[in-house]
Amino acid sequence: MKQEELVLRALEPTDVDLLYKWENDMKIWEVSNTLTPFSKHQLKLYVEQAQLDIYQTKQLRLILELEPTNIPVGMIDLFDFDGFHQRGGVGIIIHEDYREKGYAYEALEMFLAYCFDTLGLKQVYANISADNNASIRLFEKAGFSLIGTKKQWLKTKGGFVDELMYQKINA
Repeated sequence: MKQEELVLRALEPTDVDLLYKWENDMKIWEVSNTLTPFSKHQLKLYVEQAQLDIYQTKQLRLILELEPTNIPVGMIDLFDFDGFHQRGGVGIIIHEDYREKGYAYEALEMFLAYCFDTLGLKQVYANISADNNASIRLFEKAGFSLIGTKKQWLKTKGGFVDELMYQKINA
């Protein structure tokens, strides 16, 4: 029996319902800095724009999917893309049913190879809440270095927390 393989794929028009479900999940709003829900119309426009060149949109979102079953397990983003300075920010979310199975690390490694080898980026960064231990472990395992702390940067239900700045430079 063939084991499922994780692949990164572009957004498709049929992903609007999936994005609607995931983006409006209030449990992840703190890590995604989301304050209001998204409409299906907004997400439809976003998916249409996602087909444009990264140099126009300054961002890229890919779906993490298991093949051959085509089960989506998460998303990974390149945001704040700057082609001139060859850098961008990275964010990743794994659906709660698929966490702690190694998908985040595998996806991040594939995405970093794409960023460095195909897009020609020199560096990528991630901003992580100081209380998000799983993300801290993930990015450190992937070779990111802690480069700074923004004190009391994020307002949460429990009060303000620091945001850690991680960076990986392509040697």
